[in-house]
Amino acid sequence: MVSHRLEGGTTVLLIGIAMLIILVVSGLVVAYVAFPHRDKDMPHAPWLGDAMNKATDALPTLDEDEGTDPKR
Repeated sequence: MVSHRLEGGTTVLLIGIAMLIILVVSGLVVAYVAFPHRDKDMPHAPWLGDAMNKATDALPTLDEDEGTDPKR
């Protein structure tokens, strides 16, 4: 019976950690869409905006013309 309690506590801990990770990632997405994506500085964390811009520049992207032609 003791091991059953430990397993339940471990499950709750893992769910809590997963939820925390989900909240952090969603907060980063909202921060990116609100500021660096629109070429604005983040008011209280300019270092975070700079890091997001560097990461965006490093990723491959499509030009506007590449994604709109249905014949390709």
